Amino acid sequence: MTHAPKADHRTNRLLAALEPVDFALLEPHLEIVELKRGQVLYEAGDVIGYAFFPHDAMVSLVNVMEDGGTVEVGLFGCEGVLGLLGALVTREAFGRYIVQMSGTASRISFDRLNEIRSACPNLRDLIMRYGEALLGQTFQTVSCNAVHVVEARCCRWILSMHDRADQDNLPLTHEFLGEMLGVQRSSVSVVTRTLQTAGLVQQIRGGITVIDQAGLEETACECYAKIRRIYQRLRWSSLRHLGRNVVRNIRWRRGQHVGRSYGRNVQWNVGRGGERHNIRWDCPRHGRRRGWYKR
Repeated sequence: MTHAPKADHRTNRLLAALEPVDFALLEPHLEIVELKRGQVLYEAGDVIGYAFFPHDAMVSLVNVMEDGGTVEVGLFGCEGVLGLLGALVTREAFGRYIVQMSGTASRISFDRLNEIRSACPNLRDLIMRYGEALLGQTFQTVSCNAVHVVEARCCRWILSMHDRADQDNLPLTHEFLGEMLGVQRSSVSVVTRTLQTAGLVQQIRGGITVIDQAGLEETACECYAKIRRIYQRLRWSSLRHLGRNVVRNIRWRRGQHVGRSYGRNVQWNVGRGGERHNIRWDCPRHGRRRGWYKR
C-alpha cells in the first residue's frame, strides 16, 4: 500500500458531506493511500486497524467458504466507508476485503475515528445513516443471490460498479465476476456473450465496456434500482448539510438527458412532500447547470 498525497480527501462523498468544522476534526488524522486491484485489505478474522474512505477505488467484502468458493456480500466505493461498521465490538473482519478497482482512499486509525465519532454528533449521525444504507444494500444483495438468475445479477453488479467508477470501461474479468457472483467462470462467459450480442456491453481485454446503460437496467433485476434508491436517499439527506461545499457526482435530469457532473456552489429547493429537488450548480466542464432530481 503506497501513499498518494495529491488526492483530495473530500472526493469521498461521506467526507464531503461533513461540515467544515466537523471535517477539521478528522483531517489531521487522514492519510491518502493507493489501493491496487486484487489487494486484500483484511481477511476474515483479521483485526481491523484502519477504516478506509474510498475515492475512486472500489472494494468488495466477500464471504469465503470452506471449499474456497466466494460470494460478494458488500460493495464499497466513494459513497461510503469500509472497516468500521462491521467491527464495532470484536474488531474482527467479517470476511475478505479485496480491492476490485485500483484507486485512492483516505485511511484513518480505527481507534482515532471512534474517538472523534464519540465527540462529534454530526459525524456520528452521518455514519449511522450510512450504516442503515449499507444494511439495506446487504439485505437486498442476499435476497438477490438467493432468487435471481445469473444474467440479472450480473447486470446488477456491472451497473453498481459503473455508477461508482464514473467511466464506461470497467476492469472486470470473467474470473473476477464469477467470484463476486458465486458462480462458475463458464456461466459468466455465457452471460457476457449474450449481453454483447444484445449490444449492451463490449468485451475488451481484461474488462468490459458499458454500451447501453438503459438496456442493462432493463435486463437487471429489481435489486439494482432498490439499492440505488437507498443510497440516493442517503445522498440527498447529506446534501442538506452541505451548504456551498463542493459536491461530486451529482445525478441530474433535464428533459430526457441523464448524466453526471462535477459541481460546486450547489443550491437546491425541496418541492412538495420533499419528493422533487430543483438544483443548480457550477460545473468546471460545462458552466452553470440546472436540473432536478426526483426520488
